[in-house]
Amino acid sequence: MMVKRNAGRVGDNKAGKANLWRRCQDIIWLSLFWGAGLVILILLLCILAYLLYRGGSSLTWEFVANAPAGFPLGTQGGVLPAIRGTFYLVIIAVTASAIPGIITAVYLAEYAGPTKFSSLINLTVQCMVGVPSIITGLFAYAFFVLYLGLGISLLAGGLALSIMIFPVIVVTARDALLAVNKQYRLVGAALGVSRWYILCEVVFPQAMPAIAGGLLLAMGYAAGATAPIMVTAAAISADSSGNLFEPVMALPYHLYILFSQHVSLSKAYGTALLLVLLLLLINVAALWLRSIKKGA
Repeated sequence: MMVKRNAGRVGDNKAGKANLWRRCQDIIWLSLFWGAGLVILILLLCILAYLLYRGGSSLTWEFVANAPAGFPLGTQGGVLPAIRGTFYLVIIAVTASAIPGIITAVYLAEYAGPTKFSSLINLTVQCMVGVPSIITGLFAYAFFVLYLGLGISLLAGGLALSIMIFPVIVVTARDALLAVNKQYRLVGAALGVSRWYILCEVVFPQAMPAIAGGLLLAMGYAAGATAPIMVTAAAISADSSGNLFEPVMALPYHLYILFSQHVSLSKAYGTALLLVLLLLLINVAALWLRSIKKGA
């Protein structure tokens, strides 16, 4: 009996140690995950705090509502033409890429199935995400600016950005469609309802907030891009009137000129702060839209 009791105690001790070790492992991994998230949050807060410290005094209403002035250009005045130019470039980019991107996503999510062709398209889209933006800009310069004769213009820059954000729209829209409950499709098929009807009346309304959020993420991606517009659309000084065949100013390129040419560091930090705040606003709106379905 004593031997059995001792063996039972030894077994209990081993099980207790194993449970304690598993709890310690859970705590360690949970701490690492929380730490990784905190590092990202702290980095973002540090960037915002530094930009506020260096450029907060420049970010005034006069800075937002006036054109750049002074010599060299940008030492005085504001960034209004750059804001207008960025807005026009983003609108053209999203307009040109949204419909082809969503159609591609619908094909991949609803009709393609597990075929070699769909795998090839998915691989191509993933590869496009990884293409450096300057490569996209060089291709757009050769095709839109030189071959099609659009010149350095708002239209050429917007189309260059549309190529850059196309895979982002495809991936976010595809994932939004795939996230819709498959029971809707199965029930529709069982009732003899056409796939197109289910797509338009059930799947699309369910996925629309996430698709809209993906479009906003693509807009933010386009608004912050510098390389593609450097060789296709941007100018140091322009009215940015909205003429499709004229160069425009853009916030990222204006920031690049102010900083790289040492025109005005305070204005550069003010421009950077304005750009970051705009991107944060767009991304927060996108995340809110993408969370609507989850909260429903």
